[in-house]
Amino acid sequence: MTRLDRLLRPKSIAIIGGGAFGTNVVEQCLKMDYTGAIWPVHPSRTDVHGVVAFKSVADLPAAPDAAFVAVNRNLTIEIIRQLSALGAGGAICFAAGFRETGNDDADGERLQQELVAAAGDMPIIGPNCYGLINYADGALLWPDQHGGIRLQPGERGVAIITQSSNIACNLTMQQRGLPIAFLMTAGNQAQTGLSEMALGLIEDERVSCLGLHIEGFDSVAGFERLAKRARELGKPIVAMKVGRSEQARAATISHTASLAGSDAGSAAFLKRLGIARVDSIPSFLETLKLLHVLGPLQGRRLSSMSCSGGEASVMADTADGRRVGFPALSAEHRAQVKEALGPLVAVANPLDYNTFIWNDEAAMAKAFGAMVSGGFDLNMLVLDFPRNDRCSDADWLTAVNAFDTALRANGAKGAIVASMLENLPEHHALALMKRGIVPLQGIVEAFDAAEAAAFIGEAWKQPFTSPLWRGRADPPHKGEGKGVFDEATTKALLREAGLAVPEGMCAASVAETVSAVQTLGFPVALKALGVAHKSELGAVRLDLKSADDVRTAAEALLPLGTGLYVEPMVEGGIGELIVGVTRDPLFGPVMTLGTGGVLVELLKDSATLLLPASRTEIEAALQGLRLYPLLDGYRGRPKADIAAAIDAILAISRFAADHADTIEELDINPLIVCGGGKGAWIADALLVLKEVSCPM
Repeated sequence: MTRLDRLLRPKSIAIIGGGAFGTNVVEQCLKMDYTGAIWPVHPSRTDVHGVVAFKSVADLPAAPDAAFVAVNRNLTIEIIRQLSALGAGGAICFAAGFRETGNDDADGERLQQELVAAAGDMPIIGPNCYGLINYADGALLWPDQHGGIRLQPGERGVAIITQSSNIACNLTMQQRGLPIAFLMTAGNQAQTGLSEMALGLIEDERVSCLGLHIEGFDSVAGFERLAKRARELGKPIVAMKVGRSEQARAATISHTASLAGSDAGSAAFLKRLGIARVDSIPSFLETLKLLHVLGPLQGRRLSSMSCSGGEASVMADTADGRRVGFPALSAEHRAQVKEALGPLVAVANPLDYNTFIWNDEAAMAKAFGAMVSGGFDLNMLVLDFPRNDRCSDADWLTAVNAFDTALRANGAKGAIVASMLENLPEHHALALMKRGIVPLQGIVEAFDAAEAAAFIGEAWKQPFTSPLWRGRADPPHKGEGKGVFDEATTKALLREAGLAVPEGMCAASVAETVSAVQTLGFPVALKALGVAHKSELGAVRLDLKSADDVRTAAEALLPLGTGLYVEPMVEGGIGELIVGVTRDPLFGPVMTLGTGGVLVELLKDSATLLLPASRTEIEAALQGLRLYPLLDGYRGRPKADIAAAIDAILAISRFAADHADTIEELDINPLIVCGGGKGAWIADALLVLKEVSCPM
């Protein structure tokens, strides 16, 4: 059990507030045939919609499992205090005017703190919250109309939580056939956060999967618990995380004051947890539908069948560049499909099966069966139904029956994909789901759903990731204050920690520089210290091979900085990486790995990882870079020492995580990856610490 059980699945509901919103809650419960007790509370009314009303919370016959509080913000606090003292199971706080009003309203912040204090141990959802719809039990703590229907006994549905009440209303109006068991709004999350709500919902056996519309993460640890429990229960999660753009972040903050975490960090966090991410409401709904019917996909291999070459081309083009796609048929498989379709049909994947077999159920079943026998992870049949107010769709049902037969005979997973939303009406979508076939509306949305389901299937095959590194108060430098460390100091610290850094020397004059080179040997690199972006300012000289070269370079560089730093050249480089670590206020140290060098901003070839990062995660991130083929011996070129690069990145991540409480930024650019067996070396580094105070 969770502490939200009584609130989520109530046997009694109290509704406090006699305005339109409070009376609507009573009306919605009655319309949904809720069989529990309904207790309206109003000081002057004797009934609400024929249900006997009570004059006060104190007059209730017992402590309600759930309460919907629809009074003004000041009175809300007193009502919550009374419900808590009575022992209620929880409450929805509908009123606005709390923290979401922003920094200009001191009363809003104060009232939200008072609300949380008044609740004590009693769970509250909100404030600034539309409430909860429980379609499994017909319990609606919901002050408005909605478009959903109650689940029948034995049925399952999806659970959805959103931080937007209006989006929640809109989601109930979908006509895609998606069965909803629970829909919940989060409001300000003053006391109960999104992750705790989600944990309460997924424990219900009537919930098949979970959808989250996220503006901000309430708790890193809470989401880690949620993802772990969801995996244990076999209930996949898909998220639509907003806040990618500056405009979205501004709008979100003004709405709920809850946005937290950078978008790159958010994406890395969701990926780490095995929570799929989509970027639009239609894709969100289609992904939930696929997960509800089929669950996660075990791989990324798709097949497509249509009776049009045009549709086959659209499917192929839409798959281009995605992490799901259409593998070519083997010779044996191709021959099997060819035998079923005859000599006049060109066999490929995607397949245009033509119209020779149209409306011949036996022939269609044979052809479809031959195609789906290839062990694909999802088989798609492109089928747009005609509008049945003007046309007949009887022939299309022949195709559906044949597809169903083919899937069952081969133990295969299937989806019927309509290219347009309106061309797969809700009654057909519902009928398909009863057959175990996913009705997917929109080609792009179908691919988004397939990618999300494949991602979850792949993630669930891996061990659950360890919790994010919390860091420790162990400054890497003994000193006081905040500051940017120059390259020499940063490299000394990294070298002391065991990282691969060439041995370098500082110099304050031309003579000292020339002397240092005699110790280090040629060729060398010479840099001006105290300069953040050396290349742009001409503050670096490379591949100096004589004392005269060093002397000339030193004379030019000395005026640019606070001194000089000389080190042996890293030779035999195959590729250059950037490894950067920044501090995220929510996720802690965030590591960016990408193509490095002077074109790093232009190329924008990078991946983001949260710490600690495993060797497997680092290797996968490296392989995902556009640079990777060059490291891997592109077109016969020498292969780089990739193992050494991974070792170096892993060491950098451990250094950053060990000092997570004090590092604001660590920038290593480039990390030069040399040929096989020659290592990977930190060629430039910058370290920024936040304010610290520690003994010398």
